[in-house]
Amino acid sequence: MSERKRIGFLSFGHWSKAPGSRTQTGGEALRRTVELAVAAEELGIDGAFVRVHHFQRQLASPFPLLAAIGTATRRIEIGTGVIDMRYEAPLYMAEDAAAADLLSEGRLQLGISRGSPEPALHGSRAFGHVPAEGETDADLARRHTELFRAAIAGEPVVAADARMAGGIGRLAIQPQSPGLPDRIWWGAGSRETGVWAARQGMNLMSSTLLTEDTGVPFDQLQAEQIQMYLDTWDEVGWERRPRVSVSRSVIPIVSDMDDAYFGGERGGGDQVGYLDGGIARFGKSYTGEPDRIAAELAEDAAVAMADTVLMTVPNQLGVDYNAELLRNIAEHVAPAIGWTPATAAGSAPAA
Repeated sequence: MSERKRIGFLSFGHWSKAPGSRTQTGGEALRRTVELAVAAEELGIDGAFVRVHHFQRQLASPFPLLAAIGTATRRIEIGTGVIDMRYEAPLYMAEDAAAADLLSEGRLQLGISRGSPEPALHGSRAFGHVPAEGETDADLARRHTELFRAAIAGEPVVAADARMAGGIGRLAIQPQSPGLPDRIWWGAGSRETGVWAARQGMNLMSSTLLTEDTGVPFDQLQAEQIQMYLDTWDEVGWERRPRVSVSRSVIPIVSDMDDAYFGGERGGGDQVGYLDGGIARFGKSYTGEPDRIAAELAEDAAVAMADTVLMTVPNQLGVDYNAELLRNIAEHVAPAIGWTPATAAGSAPAA
């Protein structure tokens, strides 16, 4: 894994006209995500990531947004956490991803997955993507992933028309972006899917939810997932070092406004419940006085193993609030897990 600990923000991009919302339209959600990425880069934050949801008032089409962030910034990684591959046309997605990566000069970190429970009934089928006979939704997502990864790796995917292409055989998607195939992450919701991601040679992205429960605290279960992933990676014998990210909700209470919004959430623990037909464990939020939550986060077993920690942000509270939230995390919390601000060159400053 990467030697230097990185932190980034993860935005779901909610918008609504509810009282108190500072993000009331889809246009505001998009523009303010770009503005927050610019502010985060100035703070030395390492990544600007967005969650992708369909049929909801959240961010849905990531590549125009990622391209906009990429051209407005110079250093910060840009990415998704995650794209639901059931919905994607793999070859079109390969073109979009390469374009966004080229515009950002190789900073795209693309998180993809089978997807999560959603409000739409068979939503991906409305997009024209129907599982083949005998296929599950997970099979469909993995089939789309296989073709997408082949396309961004430059493999020929369609026969050439000899009348137009001079009979050269088969054609690859254009443009190609060197290095992008090594920057694909699989959003794994269980230990089993973490192992599968390692066998495929993808980086691991794990969130604040696991769709299984063994009775141990969330961070320990997630650490077990990461260890199984790393062991499998080594067994397969991939040459490059993988990257691993985890997501956390971290809210330092340092102002009256913080207390008004989040003061009632101090000291919560994991939650266990039913999701998508099975038992799932949800990780706790780190909310409270900075020194206390910094100490707690430093004891988080999965955070210790990951090279990247994505901090979810309440984007409806606006750019100014979230930039200050990231500043407080950077100054008061993240140093406890070994993080130092990035420089313009993308590395930690000299000690």
